[in-house]
Amino acid sequence: MMRVPIYLFVIMLLHVTPIFGQAEEDDSRPNVIIILTDDQGYGDFSCHGNPVLKTPAMDRLHAESVRLTDFHVAPMCTPTRGQLLTGMDAMRNGATGVCQGRSMIRNGIATMADYFRQAGYKTGHFGKWHLGDSYPHRPQDRGFEETLHHPAWGITSLADHFGNSYWDPFLRYVSEEAESKEHIQQQYKGYCTDIFFQEAMSWILKQKEKEKPFFLYLPTNTPHVPNWVDKRYAEPYAAIGEYAGVEVPANFYGMIVNIDENLDRFEQFLMQEKLKENTLVIYLNDNGTQSRSAASIYNAGMRGHKTQMYEGGHRVACFWRWPQGGLRHGENVDALTQVQDILPTLGALCSLDLKGFDGNGTSLGDILRDPEAELPDRKLIIQYSFQETSGTPWNRAIVLWNKWRLVGPHQLFDLKTDPGQVRNVAHLYPDIADQMRHYYEAWYKEAKVWYDVPRMIHIGNRNQNPITLHSNDWEGGYCDNPPNLIAANTTGYWNISVEQTGTYQIQLRRWPEESGLQLTEGVNGADVKAHEIFEGENLGARPIHRAWLRVGNFEQTKAVDEEAAAITFQVELEDGETRLETLFSDEAGLPLCSAIYVKVEKLF
Repeated sequence: MMRVPIYLFVIMLLHVTPIFGQAEEDDSRPNVIIILTDDQGYGDFSCHGNPVLKTPAMDRLHAESVRLTDFHVAPMCTPTRGQLLTGMDAMRNGATGVCQGRSMIRNGIATMADYFRQAGYKTGHFGKWHLGDSYPHRPQDRGFEETLHHPAWGITSLADHFGNSYWDPFLRYVSEEAESKEHIQQQYKGYCTDIFFQEAMSWILKQKEKEKPFFLYLPTNTPHVPNWVDKRYAEPYAAIGEYAGVEVPANFYGMIVNIDENLDRFEQFLMQEKLKENTLVIYLNDNGTQSRSAASIYNAGMRGHKTQMYEGGHRVACFWRWPQGGLRHGENVDALTQVQDILPTLGALCSLDLKGFDGNGTSLGDILRDPEAELPDRKLIIQYSFQETSGTPWNRAIVLWNKWRLVGPHQLFDLKTDPGQVRNVAHLYPDIADQMRHYYEAWYKEAKVWYDVPRMIHIGNRNQNPITLHSNDWEGGYCDNPPNLIAANTTGYWNISVEQTGTYQIQLRRWPEESGLQLTEGVNGADVKAHEIFEGENLGARPIHRAWLRVGNFEQTKAVDEEAAAITFQVELEDGETRLETLFSDEAGLPLCSAIYVKVEKLF
């Protein structure tokens, strides 16, 4: 059994934010809408100077908003999302990476939705989540009363419905008002982004009828790969061919145009329903552009893109509009700001009770309203995990201080004179570099304690029983995408918390249950929806002969029937924290891979 050391347990208790009773309702409080796009870069807006892409609705919102022009997130999606919802640095909240057990916020941390719900707001989520698909990490476990989403990083991820598509997708829906609180996986008609916006508007209407303030989190899954969009959005850009010697990314731009069209429809809806004036809209993107071509065409003078520690990887757009709120609409605010600032800012603007909040953000309420206001001098740190979970010092880390950027321990850039980060000036300003290094080292010492606390998936809880564990949430080899499913050559384990002593049925699978595929067989490449279309028959066939399971005090190996779709174990487990480990091997006993899907059911 794995046990959290007692000193860490005590620290965790001190950091858990209590959720108190409902706050008194105030009719003047604004509705709040956060729109977060997936992989749209700072340069992927025509209002920021893009010479090819046209985004008229985003441009109008930009014109009507106060804009944070030195605003930073993590260079990948999950760390940004965790920081947004908790106001805590990724290393401290636990969600530092997109998979390998690192895409979940630590148990016990309150989220933005928890705070809004405590304050009497209705809370809804429509779109991407990517902070865990198993209890207690799902959106309905983290403060959202209604949610419509896909699992993991996106449609076509390994946790997603097998063979899913951006058109007529299978999505997961939960509403506390429904008779069943379990998620319902059902197929929706239309294109994914259109669906999320339409369902969000329908939800808003229900809250308006109840005369309740609402908090809507609307994170699109576009313009992330696999770059699927209707031809009518992409064809105008495909017709351009090349711009300045670079092939125009027609599908990528087309997905952004589709978001822009939905934003226009959404804005008209807010006006028609007389909701615009007292609704605070925040629009931002989660990291730098995913398109290398787009970055080459226009990147607002920045170096880098998604996953990179240079400015183009983490400096993003952030627009705030609240017509009745007295914000500095139509102005730019160039102060150094970060996504962790959004929660404490909303706390100030919406009268949320953030008692117990222990984040890293600062309220921006004053600088959003008063041109004379200034933020205190501060240093910010970005650190996240990229296909590894080491969390070692300076591993994917950067320190930001005014216009200084320390990328890793040795590269110092002065953005005032070098916005493209071409010249390393660490040797010219050793005192500046030393101050930033020392700040990082003190920060890291505290953050690493929290990074090392495992994020537990709970089994034996009626909120999700049975529960399916997916390879994207195991600690071990990278196994998050369709090519990994085809290869089936990695291993990993899940950190689990057994809530109740008793009998459990555990099924090990190579393919998702809905595929109907046997353990040993392959798949037709045309049936695999992924970044690319796989060609050929019987892809991914593996000579699985034995299946091994170890969990708690149980360990057993079973022979596999070649025609079986799963191998089933019945296990007696004691309550507590442990690991769940699996392995498929061939006839000679050589390891092949871990079970990519494991279904666990408490037999009550």
